[in-house]
Amino acid sequence: MTETVEPSKTLRDLVEYIARELVDDPRNVTVTTVESDTVVVIELLVAKEDVGKVIGKGGQTAKALRKVISAAATKHKKKSVLDIKE
Repeated sequence: MTETVEPSKTLRDLVEYIARELVDDPRNVTVTTVESDTVVVIELLVAKEDVGKVIGKGGQTAKALRKVISAAATKHKKKSVLDIKE
């Protein structure tokens, strides 16, 4: 028997794990999700000092994070949107 996992929880946990590893202050990482039939919107909130670490030089870290999330969302037949806030 396979266990059904909520896509929003899976994606939230994934983003939270990665973000906590990237920032200097992991206690200030907050991830919230809003899920519809076809889209999961993930809001990542980090300390002002850590925004640059999550976005990366030229946005490369954020781009990579979005690709990983997109791949995970595709498994659940969903699209994903990552919104990074301070």
